[in-house]
Amino acid sequence: MPRHTIVTMPGDGIGNIVLPESIRVLEAAGFDADWVHADVGWACWCSQGNALPQRTVDLLEAHRVGLFGAITSKPRDAAERELAPELKGRGFVYYSPIVTMRQHFDLDICIRPCRSYEGNPLNFVRRAPGGGLEEPLVNAVIFRQNTEGLYSGVEWTDPPSEVRRALETHPKMKAWARTPSEDLAISARILSRRATRRICEAAFRYAAEHGYPSVTVCEKPNVIRETSGMVLQEARKVQRDFPHIAVHDTNIDAQMMWLTKNPEDYGVIVATNMFGDIVSDAFAGLVGGLGFAASANIGEAVAVFEPTHGSAPKYARYEVPIVNPIAMIASAAMMAEHVGEVEVGRRIHAAIARVVEEGRVRTYDMLRMKGAPDVVLHGAASTSQMTDAVIAAL
Repeated sequence: MPRHTIVTMPGDGIGNIVLPESIRVLEAAGFDADWVHADVGWACWCSQGNALPQRTVDLLEAHRVGLFGAITSKPRDAAERELAPELKGRGFVYYSPIVTMRQHFDLDICIRPCRSYEGNPLNFVRRAPGGGLEEPLVNAVIFRQNTEGLYSGVEWTDPPSEVRRALETHPKMKAWARTPSEDLAISARILSRRATRRICEAAFRYAAEHGYPSVTVCEKPNVIRETSGMVLQEARKVQRDFPHIAVHDTNIDAQMMWLTKNPEDYGVIVATNMFGDIVSDAFAGLVGGLGFAASANIGEAVAVFEPTHGSAPKYARYEVPIVNPIAMIASAAMMAEHVGEVEVGRRIHAAIARVVEEGRVRTYDMLRMKGAPDVVLHGAASTSQMTDAVIAAL
């Protein structure tokens, strides 16, 4: 009997291409599982008015581990236009299914490793002090608080009168005293001490288990004093249980500058939702882009693993798929490790590293080509050829 049951949610666009490739690699590495398909994404929204159907929620509640591909998201007006005619005007509101999953299952710990593979032509390089170029090793792991902050969904355009009255008890609201409510848009940045402490504890535990000497809090406490201040406070409290690990803090804006000067100085980074999203994408750009960016969304009961790239729908229409599957494969390896198959995950990560270092098989992004349908005719590997190379390296 299979040891694991995994809910597979390809979603939209290239999610339907890369997720099956990751399953091929998992099975080649000896991962034994039942794969249970679940619907999610734009087609569900258009036909049902819900991008995350209840049947998919039920499957995740039953099996607790999911592999997620990618989704298409559009602004509110565009989403309304694409609803089935019989659903229009009935009050349906589009919500991102992955954000909904994170909040419904309290997947509050997001882990995004950004590590450079030796031999990757997309790695960050800089001028060496004595001339020439040098390629520092990037080995950052971002811990992003996944359910609160600016992504909490507490927001209004034309806020209700009771909301406005409550906000006007704060003296800073005097700046908008003469602004009509219909001209106000408000998004709340909300943090709880419990969730803030959990993400800090996860970051310090990871640093201790993997030999990182420090944890860096990447926030903006000099300006966003209450919420960013709470993160820094809780990190310093947690650090008392890890006296051998230092705690540093950087402002998000300064961090964006420093990571392109000395990215090797940073290891484990912890941040709130929006800042974690920004800093993880920035670090991903130093190690090859979103084609190499894997992630985990972990709660106390459920965990979902996904690449951080989008659905890129035009690429899904190519006769020969050309997208880089490494981010999805690496996410699947993280999933294997999470369910106790540590050796399977280790072997997959090592196989990816070997393929990249050897350099014989490279997708179009690694060759700095434009993503056109004919790139395979000019030396770029197709999606399945890259997967075949990883499997061979196993």
